[in-house]
Amino acid sequence: MAASDDTQKRSAKEWVLVLAKYREPSTSRSIFELVATLVPFVLLWGLAWASLSVSYWLAFAIAALNGLFLVRIFVIQHDCGHASYFSSRKAQDWVGRCLGVLTLTPYDVWRRTHSIHHSHHGNLDQRGIGDVLTLTVEEYRARSRFGRFMYRLYRHPLVLFVLGPSYLFILQNRLPLGLMKSGWRYWTSAMGTNAMIAIILGLIIYLGGFMPVLLIYLPTSVIAGTVGVWLFYVQHQFEETHWAKTEDWQLHEAALEGSSHYILPQPLRWLSANIGIHHVHHLYSRIPFYRLPEVLRDNAALAEAQRLTVWESFKSVNLHLWDEKLQKLLSFREAKKLYDLA
Repeated sequence: MAASDDTQKRSAKEWVLVLAKYREPSTSRSIFELVATLVPFVLLWGLAWASLSVSYWLAFAIAALNGLFLVRIFVIQHDCGHASYFSSRKAQDWVGRCLGVLTLTPYDVWRRTHSIHHSHHGNLDQRGIGDVLTLTVEEYRARSRFGRFMYRLYRHPLVLFVLGPSYLFILQNRLPLGLMKSGWRYWTSAMGTNAMIAIILGLIIYLGGFMPVLLIYLPTSVIAGTVGVWLFYVQHQFEETHWAKTEDWQLHEAALEGSSHYILPQPLRWLSANIGIHHVHHLYSRIPFYRLPEVLRDNAALAEAQRLTVWESFKSVNLHLWDEKLQKLLSFREAKKLYDLA
């Protein structure tokens, strides 16, 4: 999935100049995409609720499907956080805050931590906020036996994609972790979101008892969280991604080379709001998600760069350690074979 020759000839900074012309959002298109996402989401919620009187399993299945629409809601919130969705910053901030109640994600807290992710992605000296923890071979070697066990546990698929997303969205997001001492703004964001979630849960329980929470609300949220974490993982965790020490790190190169172009079939591309075109997004985050396909149509080199198929993405789950010598991610098995690591 290496970049094409044309992409390599044009520097990452030069691509930024090319992409600048795609940054302007269309207010009418943004509103349309928002309505086209929220209306099915609400309708499926209502259908799942009505299905409770027919079959709990049917209600659960509809709720699980609705988790995919919640992923799309999250990506719209994500675009609001990048100031790419509306021309008015105030409008997109309030849309983002409202959507954050649905996605269980305090908007202002997330916007700040995600900004840190964009600013430092691929920098080995700036890990820890808004990323999937990735150790180098030498860092793993330097850990105690217990430290290695804990890292292996953290990178296990059951933890990363099943337990982790539920913990992140249901528990961790209730506090402004990482920004606890950064001012009242982030506490207001977290506590305000929590209050609205509590009101919604209270209304659901008042109107329908606990079954809508257990069979609709939680499954929708958990499925969305799991899919979202998976997408975030494959966007940066692939064999030939980009990591470097500060002295060798360059923002635009890390953005282009360290982000994948995840090739998804329709309708998954629509449901994920083109977030798979992640190399372009990281290189120029002010482009609205609905304009990303336009970028690929106009720039064949970017369309061919950093391609990651669904099958290749499954194999990326076995990549765990960054090898600074070989400049690629290795599995634990490969690291053991090459460096005799336990």
